[in-house]
Amino acid sequence: MTREEIMKTIEEQNIRYFRLQFVDIFGLMKNVALPLSQVEKALDGDIMFDGSSIDGFVRINESDMYLKPDYDTFTVLPWRNKSGIAAARIICDVYKSNGKPFEGCPRVNLKRILSSARDMGFTMNVGTEAEFFLFKKKEDGSPSTETNDVAGYFSLDPEDTANDCRREIIETLEFMGFEIEASHHEVAEGQHEINFKYADALAAADNTVTFKWVVKTIAKNYGLHATFMPKPIFGINGSGMHTNQSLFNLDGTNAFFDESDKLQLSEVAYQYIAGALKNARGFAAVTNPLVNSYKRLVPGYEAPVYAAWSASNRSALVRIPAARGMSTRTEIRCPDPTCNPYLAFAMMLNSGLDGIKNKLSAPSPVDKDIFEMSDEQMSAEGITVLPASLKEAVDELKANPIAKETLGEHIFEKYIVAKTQEWDDFRTYVSQWELDNYLAIY
Repeated sequence: MTREEIMKTIEEQNIRYFRLQFVDIFGLMKNVALPLSQVEKALDGDIMFDGSSIDGFVRINESDMYLKPDYDTFTVLPWRNKSGIAAARIICDVYKSNGKPFEGCPRVNLKRILSSARDMGFTMNVGTEAEFFLFKKKEDGSPSTETNDVAGYFSLDPEDTANDCRREIIETLEFMGFEIEASHHEVAEGQHEINFKYADALAAADNTVTFKWVVKTIAKNYGLHATFMPKPIFGINGSGMHTNQSLFNLDGTNAFFDESDKLQLSEVAYQYIAGALKNARGFAAVTNPLVNSYKRLVPGYEAPVYAAWSASNRSALVRIPAARGMSTRTEIRCPDPTCNPYLAFAMMLNSGLDGIKNKLSAPSPVDKDIFEMSDEQMSAEGITVLPASLKEAVDELKANPIAKETLGEHIFEKYIVAKTQEWDDFRTYVSQWELDNYLAIY
Protein backbone atom coordinates (compact mmCIF):
# COMPACT_ATOMS: atom_id res chain seq x y z
CA MET A 1 0.00 0.00 0.00
CA THR A 2 1.26 3.48 -0.84
CA ARG A 3 1.16 6.61 1.28
CA GLU A 4 -1.36 8.12 -1.13
CA GLU A 5 -3.66 5.10 -0.77
CA ILE A 6 -3.48 5.35 3.01
CA MET A 7 -4.37 9.06 2.98
CA LYS A 8 -7.26 8.38 0.59
CA THR A 9 -8.63 5.64 2.87
CA ILE A 10 -8.31 7.91 5.90
CA GLU A 11 -10.39 10.55 4.15
CA GLU A 12 -12.99 8.18 2.68
CA GLN A 13 -13.60 6.26 5.91
CA ASN A 14 -13.37 9.25 8.24
CA ILE A 15 -10.47 7.84 10.23
CA ARG A 16 -9.73 10.14 13.13
CA TYR A 17 -7.50 7.93 15.26
CA PHE A 18 -4.35 6.08 14.32
CA ARG A 19 -2.46 3.36 16.20
CA LEU A 20 1.24 2.71 15.69
CA GLN A 21 1.93 -0.87 16.79
CA PHE A 22 5.07 -2.89 17.51
CA VAL A 23 6.01 -5.87 19.69
CA ASP A 24 8.52 -6.28 22.50
CA ILE A 25 10.97 -9.18 22.62
CA PHE A 26 8.33 -11.36 24.32
CA GLY A 27 5.86 -10.87 21.46
CA LEU A 28 3.49 -8.61 23.42
CA MET A 29 1.84 -5.99 21.25
CA LYS A 30 2.38 -2.34 22.15
CA ASN A 31 0.89 0.73 20.59
CA VAL A 32 0.87 4.50 20.53
CA ALA A 33 -2.51 6.11 19.73
CA LEU A 34 -2.51 9.32 17.73
CA PRO A 35 -5.17 11.78 16.56
CA LEU A 36 -5.66 12.56 12.89
CA SER A 37 -3.51 15.69 13.14
CA GLN A 38 -0.41 13.50 13.69
CA VAL A 39 -0.92 11.06 10.82
CA GLU A 40 1.47 12.77 8.37
CA LYS A 41 4.19 12.82 11.03
CA ALA A 42 3.51 9.16 11.83
CA LEU A 43 3.77 8.15 8.17
CA ASP A 44 7.10 9.99 7.98
CA GLY A 45 8.39 7.82 10.85
CA ASP A 46 8.89 10.83 13.12
CA ILE A 47 6.91 9.62 16.14
CA MET A 48 9.16 9.07 19.16
CA PHE A 49 8.61 6.97 22.27
CA ASP A 50 10.45 6.04 25.44
CA GLY A 51 12.20 2.75 24.73
CA SER A 52 13.42 2.40 28.32
CA SER A 53 9.83 1.74 29.41
CA ILE A 54 9.59 -1.40 27.24
CA ASP A 55 10.87 -4.63 28.81
CA GLY A 56 14.04 -5.81 27.10
CA PHE A 57 14.62 -2.68 25.01
CA VAL A 58 17.11 -0.04 26.23
CA ARG A 59 18.43 1.79 29.29
CA ILE A 60 17.02 5.11 30.42
CA ASN A 61 19.97 7.08 29.04
CA GLU A 62 19.31 5.82 25.50
CA SER A 63 15.53 5.87 25.58
CA ASP A 64 14.56 8.02 22.57
CA MET A 65 13.34 5.70 19.80
CA TYR A 66 11.34 6.10 16.60
CA LEU A 67 8.50 4.09 15.05
CA LYS A 68 8.94 3.56 11.30
CA PRO A 69 5.66 2.35 9.76
CA ASP A 70 5.32 -0.45 7.23
CA TYR A 71 2.62 0.89 4.91
CA ASP A 72 1.58 -2.63 3.86
CA THR A 73 0.29 -3.31 7.39
CA PHE A 74 -2.20 -0.43 7.38
CA THR A 75 -5.73 -1.58 8.14
CA VAL A 76 -8.97 -0.11 9.41
CA LEU A 77 -10.24 -1.47 12.74
CA PRO A 78 -13.89 -2.47 12.23
CA TRP A 79 -14.77 -2.69 15.93
CA ARG A 80 -13.59 0.88 16.55
CA ASN A 81 -16.12 2.59 14.30
CA LYS A 82 -18.33 4.78 16.51
CA SER A 83 -20.91 7.14 15.07
CA GLY A 84 -19.12 7.09 11.71
CA ILE A 85 -15.70 7.91 13.23
CA ALA A 86 -13.16 5.19 12.46
CA ALA A 87 -9.70 4.13 13.63
CA ALA A 88 -6.83 2.36 11.89
CA ARG A 89 -3.51 0.79 12.74
CA ILE A 90 -0.11 0.27 11.15
CA ILE A 91 2.75 -1.98 12.31
CA CYS A 92 6.15 -0.38 12.79
CA ASP A 93 9.82 -1.19 13.01
CA VAL A 94 11.71 0.36 15.90
CA TYR A 95 14.61 2.66 15.07
CA LYS A 96 17.24 4.31 17.25
CA SER A 97 17.65 8.06 17.52
CA ASN A 98 20.67 7.88 15.18
CA GLY A 99 18.39 6.68 12.38
CA LYS A 100 19.54 3.06 12.42
CA PRO A 101 17.26 0.05 12.95
CA PHE A 102 17.12 -1.07 16.58
CA GLU A 103 18.72 -4.49 16.93
CA GLY A 104 16.37 -5.29 19.82
CA CYS A 105 13.26 -4.96 17.62
CA PRO A 106 12.02 -8.49 16.83
CA ARG A 107 10.60 -7.39 13.48
CA VAL A 108 13.90 -5.80 12.46
CA ASN A 109 15.69 -8.96 13.54
CA LEU A 110 13.45 -11.23 11.45
CA LYS A 111 14.11 -9.02 8.43
CA ARG A 112 17.84 -9.54 8.98
CA ILE A 113 17.51 -13.34 8.96
CA LEU A 114 15.21 -13.24 5.93
CA SER A 115 17.86 -11.16 4.15
CA SER A 116 20.44 -13.87 4.92
CA ALA A 117 18.09 -16.47 3.46
CA ARG A 118 17.66 -14.37 0.33
CA ASP A 119 21.44 -14.18 -0.01
CA MET A 120 21.35 -18.00 -0.14
CA GLY A 121 18.66 -17.84 -2.84
CA PHE A 122 15.54 -18.43 -0.72
CA THR A 123 12.42 -16.72 0.53
CA MET A 124 10.28 -18.19 3.32
CA ASN A 125 6.53 -18.73 3.47
CA VAL A 126 4.79 -19.47 6.78
CA GLY A 127 1.31 -20.47 7.88
CA THR A 128 0.42 -20.63 11.57
CA GLU A 129 -2.39 -22.53 13.30
CA ALA A 130 -2.85 -20.83 16.66
CA GLU A 131 -5.31 -22.61 18.95
CA PHE A 132 -7.05 -20.79 21.78
CA PHE A 133 -9.56 -21.25 24.60
CA LEU A 134 -12.67 -19.19 25.30
CA PHE A 135 -13.47 -18.96 29.01
CA LYS A 136 -16.24 -17.32 31.00
CA LYS A 137 -15.39 -14.41 33.27
CA LYS A 138 -15.91 -14.25 37.02
CA GLU A 139 -18.28 -11.73 38.59
CA ASP A 140 -15.39 -9.32 39.16
CA GLY A 141 -14.48 -9.48 35.46
CA SER A 142 -11.33 -11.56 35.88
CA PRO A 143 -10.93 -14.68 33.71
CA SER A 144 -11.97 -18.11 34.94
CA THR A 145 -11.14 -21.50 33.44
CA GLU A 146 -14.83 -22.36 33.01
CA THR A 147 -15.66 -22.93 29.36
CA ASN A 148 -18.89 -21.76 27.81
CA ASP A 149 -19.39 -24.98 25.82
CA VAL A 150 -19.11 -28.75 26.19
CA ALA A 151 -18.22 -29.34 22.57
CA GLY A 152 -15.44 -31.48 21.13
CA TYR A 153 -13.46 -31.79 17.91
CA PHE A 154 -15.43 -30.49 14.89
CA SER A 155 -18.65 -30.29 16.94
CA LEU A 156 -21.73 -28.62 15.49
CA ASP A 157 -24.36 -26.35 17.05
CA PRO A 158 -25.87 -26.45 19.62
CA GLU A 159 -22.89 -27.97 21.46
CA ASP A 160 -20.52 -25.37 20.04
CA THR A 161 -22.11 -22.38 21.76
CA ALA A 162 -19.15 -20.11 20.97
CA ASN A 163 -19.97 -20.35 17.27
CA ASP A 164 -21.32 -16.77 17.10
CA CYS A 165 -18.17 -15.37 18.69
CA ARG A 166 -15.95 -17.36 16.36
CA ARG A 167 -17.97 -16.21 13.35
CA GLU A 168 -17.56 -12.55 14.30
CA ILE A 169 -13.82 -13.09 14.74
CA ILE A 170 -13.72 -14.46 11.20
CA GLU A 171 -15.77 -11.59 9.78
CA THR A 172 -13.51 -9.08 11.51
CA LEU A 173 -10.36 -10.74 10.19
CA GLU A 174 -11.79 -10.84 6.65
CA PHE A 175 -12.61 -7.13 6.86
CA MET A 176 -8.96 -6.57 7.80
CA GLY A 177 -7.72 -8.46 4.74
CA PHE A 178 -7.21 -12.01 6.05
CA GLU A 179 -8.12 -14.94 3.80
CA ILE A 180 -9.78 -17.42 6.17
CA GLU A 181 -9.46 -21.04 5.09
CA ALA A 182 -11.35 -22.87 7.87
CA SER A 183 -12.51 -22.71 11.46
CA HIS A 184 -13.62 -25.36 13.89
CA HIS A 185 -13.98 -26.39 17.50
CA GLU A 186 -10.86 -28.15 18.75
CA VAL A 187 -10.50 -31.31 20.87
CA ALA A 188 -10.87 -29.79 24.33
CA GLU A 189 -13.99 -28.12 25.66
CA GLY A 190 -13.82 -24.38 24.99
CA GLN A 191 -10.92 -24.77 22.53
CA HIS A 192 -10.97 -23.33 19.01
CA GLU A 193 -8.94 -22.93 15.86
CA ILE A 194 -9.23 -20.52 12.94
CA ASN A 195 -6.90 -21.07 9.98
CA PHE A 196 -5.87 -18.26 7.65
CA LYS A 197 -3.79 -18.35 4.48
CA TYR A 198 -0.01 -18.51 4.63
CA ALA A 199 2.13 -15.52 3.67
CA ASP A 200 5.75 -14.54 3.41
CA ALA A 201 7.40 -14.89 6.82
CA LEU A 202 7.30 -11.20 7.77
CA ALA A 203 3.63 -10.80 6.84
CA ALA A 204 2.84 -14.11 8.56
CA ALA A 205 4.36 -12.83 11.81
CA ASP A 206 2.39 -9.58 11.47
CA ASN A 207 -0.76 -11.60 10.80
CA THR A 208 -0.18 -13.86 13.80
CA VAL A 209 0.12 -11.03 16.33
CA THR A 210 -2.87 -9.29 14.70
CA PHE A 211 -4.90 -12.50 14.84
CA LYS A 212 -4.30 -12.89 18.58
CA TRP A 213 -5.28 -9.26 19.18
CA VAL A 214 -8.52 -9.62 17.20
CA VAL A 215 -9.48 -12.88 18.93
CA LYS A 216 -9.06 -11.33 22.37
CA THR A 217 -10.89 -8.15 21.39
CA ILE A 218 -13.96 -9.84 19.89
CA ALA A 219 -14.14 -12.41 22.71
CA LYS A 220 -14.26 -9.56 25.20
CA ASN A 221 -17.25 -8.12 23.35
CA TYR A 222 -19.04 -11.42 24.02
CA GLY A 223 -18.19 -11.33 27.72
CA LEU A 224 -15.57 -14.05 27.24
CA HIS A 225 -11.85 -14.24 27.88
CA ALA A 226 -9.74 -15.64 25.04
CA THR A 227 -6.41 -17.11 26.05
CA PHE A 228 -3.53 -18.53 24.05
CA MET A 229 -1.97 -19.99 27.22
CA PRO A 230 -0.53 -23.39 26.21
CA LYS A 231 -2.00 -25.48 29.04
CA PRO A 232 -4.69 -23.66 31.04
CA ILE A 233 -6.38 -26.83 32.33
CA PHE A 234 -4.70 -29.96 33.66
CA GLY A 235 -5.71 -33.25 32.07
CA ILE A 236 -6.94 -32.01 28.67
CA ASN A 237 -5.26 -30.95 25.43
CA GLY A 238 -3.29 -27.74 25.40
CA SER A 239 -3.06 -25.11 22.66
CA GLY A 240 -0.34 -25.30 20.08
CA MET A 241 0.67 -23.24 17.07
CA HIS A 242 1.68 -25.68 14.37
CA THR A 243 3.89 -23.71 12.01
CA ASN A 244 3.88 -24.65 8.33
CA GLN A 245 6.95 -23.37 6.52
CA SER A 246 8.54 -23.69 3.11
CA LEU A 247 11.41 -22.18 1.20
CA PHE A 248 10.92 -20.81 -2.29
CA ASN A 249 13.63 -20.15 -4.85
CA LEU A 250 13.97 -16.58 -6.09
CA ASP A 251 12.35 -17.62 -9.38
CA GLY A 252 9.14 -18.45 -7.48
CA THR A 253 9.45 -22.25 -7.49
CA ASN A 254 9.09 -24.33 -4.33
CA ALA A 255 12.58 -25.32 -3.15
CA PHE A 256 11.19 -28.25 -1.14
CA PHE A 257 9.58 -30.05 -4.11
CA ASP A 258 11.27 -32.70 -6.25
CA GLU A 259 8.90 -34.85 -8.30
CA SER A 260 11.55 -37.53 -8.84
CA ASP A 261 12.05 -38.27 -5.12
CA LYS A 262 10.13 -41.11 -3.42
CA LEU A 263 8.42 -38.60 -1.09
CA GLN A 264 8.67 -35.84 -3.71
CA LEU A 265 10.97 -33.88 -1.41
CA SER A 266 14.10 -32.09 -2.61
CA GLU A 267 17.57 -32.32 -1.16
CA VAL A 268 17.02 -28.82 0.24
CA ALA A 269 13.91 -30.06 2.05
CA TYR A 270 15.77 -32.98 3.63
CA GLN A 271 18.60 -30.68 4.70
CA TYR A 272 16.10 -28.18 6.16
CA ILE A 273 14.44 -30.99 8.14
CA ALA A 274 17.86 -32.13 9.39
CA GLY A 275 18.68 -28.61 10.54
CA ALA A 276 15.36 -28.27 12.34
CA LEU A 277 15.85 -31.56 14.18
CA LYS A 278 19.46 -30.74 15.05
CA ASN A 279 18.51 -27.39 16.59
CA ALA A 280 15.09 -28.22 18.03
CA ARG A 281 16.26 -28.44 21.63
CA GLY A 282 18.04 -25.13 21.11
CA PHE A 283 15.07 -23.19 19.74
CA ALA A 284 12.47 -24.56 22.18
CA ALA A 285 12.94 -21.67 24.63
CA VAL A 286 11.81 -19.33 21.84
CA THR A 287 9.04 -21.43 20.27
CA ASN A 288 7.80 -22.51 23.72
CA PRO A 289 8.64 -19.54 25.93
CA LEU A 290 6.71 -20.04 29.18
CA VAL A 291 6.96 -22.22 32.25
CA ASN A 292 3.48 -23.37 31.29
CA SER A 293 4.61 -24.31 27.76
CA TYR A 294 6.27 -27.46 29.05
CA LYS A 295 3.06 -28.68 30.66
CA ARG A 296 1.70 -28.99 27.12
CA LEU A 297 4.77 -30.80 25.79
CA VAL A 298 4.04 -34.09 27.52
CA PRO A 299 3.05 -37.49 26.06
CA GLY A 300 -0.61 -38.28 25.60
CA TYR A 301 -2.08 -34.97 24.39
CA GLU A 302 -1.03 -34.87 20.70
CA ALA A 303 1.77 -32.37 21.41
CA PRO A 304 5.20 -33.39 20.08
CA VAL A 305 7.81 -34.41 22.62
CA TYR A 306 10.38 -36.08 20.40
CA ALA A 307 12.68 -34.66 17.72
CA ALA A 308 11.81 -36.86 14.76
CA TRP A 309 10.14 -36.36 11.39
CA SER A 310 7.56 -38.16 9.31
CA ALA A 311 5.40 -37.71 6.23
CA SER A 312 2.34 -38.78 8.21
CA ASN A 313 3.07 -39.36 11.90
CA ARG A 314 1.50 -36.66 14.10
CA SER A 315 3.56 -37.68 17.13
CA ALA A 316 6.71 -36.42 15.38
CA LEU A 317 8.09 -32.90 15.79
CA VAL A 318 8.29 -32.32 12.04
CA ARG A 319 5.47 -33.53 9.80
CA ILE A 320 5.26 -33.28 6.03
CA PRO A 321 1.66 -32.55 4.99
CA ALA A 322 0.41 -34.54 2.00
CA ALA A 323 0.17 -31.65 -0.49
CA ARG A 324 2.97 -31.41 -3.03
CA GLY A 325 4.03 -29.12 -5.85
CA MET A 326 3.82 -25.47 -4.84
CA SER A 327 2.25 -26.53 -1.51
CA THR A 328 5.17 -28.73 -0.40
CA ARG A 329 6.07 -27.73 3.15
CA THR A 330 7.21 -28.81 6.57
CA GLU A 331 5.03 -28.48 9.65
CA ILE A 332 6.92 -27.92 12.91
CA ARG A 333 4.48 -28.88 15.64
CA CYS A 334 6.11 -27.82 18.91
CA PRO A 335 5.54 -24.01 18.92
CA ASP A 336 2.74 -22.65 21.03
CA PRO A 337 0.86 -19.39 20.43
CA THR A 338 2.52 -17.51 23.30
CA CYS A 339 5.77 -17.36 21.35
CA ASN A 340 6.98 -14.19 19.68
CA PRO A 341 6.41 -15.19 16.03
CA TYR A 342 9.15 -12.87 14.75
CA LEU A 343 11.73 -14.60 16.94
CA ALA A 344 10.28 -18.09 16.48
CA PHE A 345 10.29 -17.82 12.68
CA ALA A 346 13.85 -16.50 12.75
CA MET A 347 15.03 -19.40 14.92
CA MET A 348 13.26 -22.09 12.88
CA LEU A 349 14.41 -20.58 9.58
CA ASN A 350 18.02 -20.28 10.63
CA SER A 351 17.91 -23.82 12.02
CA GLY A 352 16.79 -25.09 8.63
CA LEU A 353 19.37 -22.96 6.85
CA ASP A 354 22.01 -24.44 9.16
CA GLY A 355 21.09 -27.83 7.72
CA ILE A 356 21.36 -26.51 4.16
CA LYS A 357 24.66 -24.71 4.70
CA ASN A 358 26.25 -27.77 6.27
CA LYS A 359 24.55 -30.24 3.90
CA LEU A 360 23.16 -32.25 6.80
CA SER A 361 21.44 -35.55 6.09
CA ALA A 362 17.99 -36.06 7.53
CA PRO A 363 17.58 -39.23 9.60
CA SER A 364 15.09 -41.83 8.41
CA PRO A 365 11.46 -40.84 8.93
CA VAL A 366 9.70 -42.35 11.92
CA ASP A 367 6.26 -43.54 10.87
CA LYS A 368 5.34 -45.47 14.02
CA ASP A 369 3.76 -43.95 17.13
CA ILE A 370 6.75 -42.59 19.05
CA PHE A 371 4.70 -42.43 22.26
CA GLU A 372 4.59 -46.26 22.18
CA MET A 373 8.35 -46.70 21.67
CA SER A 374 10.76 -47.67 24.43
CA ASP A 375 13.82 -45.59 25.33
CA GLU A 376 15.98 -48.24 23.65
CA GLN A 377 13.94 -48.07 20.44
CA MET A 378 14.11 -44.26 20.38
CA SER A 379 17.86 -44.35 20.97
CA ALA A 380 18.29 -46.79 18.09
CA GLU A 381 16.29 -44.45 15.83
CA GLY A 382 18.37 -41.44 16.94
CA ILE A 383 15.34 -39.69 18.41
CA THR A 384 16.04 -37.01 21.01
CA VAL A 385 13.61 -35.57 23.53
CA LEU A 386 12.59 -31.91 23.65
CA PRO A 387 13.34 -29.99 26.87
CA ALA A 388 11.01 -30.86 29.75
CA SER A 389 11.13 -27.45 31.44
CA LEU A 390 11.80 -23.81 30.69
CA LYS A 391 15.06 -24.09 32.67
CA GLU A 392 16.27 -26.93 30.46
CA ALA A 393 15.19 -25.06 27.34
CA VAL A 394 17.01 -21.87 28.35
CA ASP A 395 20.18 -23.87 29.03
CA GLU A 396 19.88 -25.40 25.56
CA LEU A 397 19.33 -21.96 24.01
CA LYS A 398 22.48 -20.65 25.68
CA ALA A 399 24.46 -23.63 24.37
CA ASN A 400 23.07 -23.58 20.83
CA PRO A 401 25.77 -22.49 18.33
CA ILE A 402 23.39 -20.47 16.11
CA ALA A 403 21.13 -18.90 18.74
CA LYS A 404 23.07 -15.69 19.44
CA GLU A 405 23.70 -15.12 15.75
CA THR A 406 20.01 -15.66 14.98
CA LEU A 407 18.57 -13.47 17.73
CA GLY A 408 21.37 -10.92 17.79
CA GLU A 409 23.36 -10.20 20.91
CA HIS A 410 20.86 -7.73 22.37
CA ILE A 411 17.76 -9.96 22.14
CA PHE A 412 19.71 -13.10 23.03
CA GLU A 413 21.04 -11.66 26.29
CA LYS A 414 17.85 -9.83 27.34
CA TYR A 415 15.72 -12.86 26.56
CA ILE A 416 17.86 -15.23 28.61
CA VAL A 417 17.92 -12.87 31.60
CA ALA A 418 14.12 -12.55 31.53
CA LYS A 419 13.43 -16.25 31.09
CA THR A 420 15.93 -17.21 33.79
CA GLN A 421 14.12 -14.87 36.17
CA GLU A 422 10.75 -16.31 35.11
CA TRP A 423 11.98 -19.82 35.93
CA ASP A 424 13.41 -18.71 39.26
CA ASP A 425 10.11 -17.03 40.19
CA PHE A 426 8.29 -20.27 39.40
CA ARG A 427 10.87 -22.45 41.16
CA THR A 428 10.56 -20.56 44.42
CA TYR A 429 6.77 -20.04 44.35
CA VAL A 430 4.70 -22.15 46.76
CA SER A 431 1.83 -23.50 44.65
CA GLN A 432 -1.64 -24.67 45.59
CA TRP A 433 -0.61 -28.21 44.59
CA GLU A 434 2.09 -28.21 47.28
CA LEU A 435 -0.34 -26.95 49.90
CA ASP A 436 -2.94 -29.55 48.90
CA ASN A 437 -0.44 -32.41 49.04
CA TYR A 438 1.85 -31.48 51.93
CA LEU A 439 0.27 -29.05 54.39
CA ALA A 440 -2.06 -31.49 56.16
CA ILE A 441 0.35 -34.44 56.10
CA TYR A 442 3.59 -32.89 57.23
